[in-house]
Amino acid sequence: MLSRGKRKMGLVSLAFLLVVSTALFLRPGWIVAALAKAFPDVVYFVETREPVVALTIDDGPDAVATARILSVLRRYDARATFFLISGYIPGNEAVVARIVEEGHEIANHLTADRPSILLEPAEFERELVEAHEILSGFSDVRWFRPGSGWYNRAMLSTLQEHGYRCVLGSVYPFDPQIPSAWFAAHYVLWNVRPGAVIVLHDRGGRGERTAVALATILAELDRRGFRVVTLSELVGSTRSD
Repeated sequence: MLSRGKRKMGLVSLAFLLVVSTALFLRPGWIVAALAKAFPDVVYFVETREPVVALTIDDGPDAVATARILSVLRRYDARATFFLISGYIPGNEAVVARIVEEGHEIANHLTADRPSILLEPAEFERELVEAHEILSGFSDVRWFRPGSGWYNRAMLSTLQEHGYRCVLGSVYPFDPQIPSAWFAAHYVLWNVRPGAVIVLHDRGGRGERTAVALATILAELDRRGFRVVTLSELVGSTRSD
């Protein structure tokens, strides 16, 4: 019989293969479209024919990785919405200030890196407000993304009460699960469409891979004639179409 450790390793390997298979062979546009229809208050993408996409980056700030990401964005005159975890802001206030000063947008990703849907309703609201109080000291904040990407109707109701709108995305290259800048870049470029919301990640090695991937992504999107903007810019521009 297999030992417990070997069985666990086998399950981890199987899960990894399933993620890779999904990313490589399933282009889940129909799933995203179905979710967007079922939850119209949640932004997954916007309907537009204009060559414009929103870039979103989760889990910062980070003193090293965020700075590298910002440098790549500046090189290609691109804008992004950074979903920040308020618990990481102490000691990184200058990084957050730079995000805002360079024309990017900050958004609410709660106080810690954990699945938001596991929080009790009162705890979710407390964390939302706590994070908001910190983030709003740097800029106006209107967008929220749940940790691990899961939400429920109670969370959406709380967000509405506090003037927030929930955002997921339509192009997710599995960058927390697949540690490859090459894969992230090519997955994004394979799946991107006008009105897409791209999701990438910051902090530590993931953030440094994002900076590398963005150098490829932004250069190619520029060649294709796309503009890369914040969520507010994307949603605002399509309202006037």
